[in-house]
Amino acid sequence: MNARILLVDDEERFRTTLAKMLKAQGLEVTALGSGREALEELGEKDYDVVVLDMRMPDLDGIATLTEIKKIAPQTEVILLTGHASLDAAVEAMRLGGYDYLLKPCPVEDLLAKIESAYERKITREGK
Repeated sequence: MNARILLVDDEERFRTTLAKMLKAQGLEVTALGSGREALEELGEKDYDVVVLDMRMPDLDGIATLTEIKKIAPQTEVILLTGHASLDAAVEAMRLGGYDYLLKPCPVEDLLAKIESAYERKITREGK
């Protein structure tokens, strides 16, 4: 899998650790600390899958997801949260999110979601 992953989480230790784990699996990962940084990055470079924290200061996951879908509608977005909320999950899916996982989640589960999101993007693009 040659997926380009954008990891967005305001918790630096979590972000750094998860990025290392994903890179160890052979993924190309860029890790950023805010929704605004993510939107700037997506304006300059293509990514296949965004792994996005729901709760961040400044721009939360829902607001960031909404903007991602305007900038890069083909990019799949997997939302992560440490605060389970059915309403937030439903809203995220309605706005075009691919899936919703609770933190901390096993890396294997996240990898499986990234792989299926990547496959869906590739299939949709007809590659």
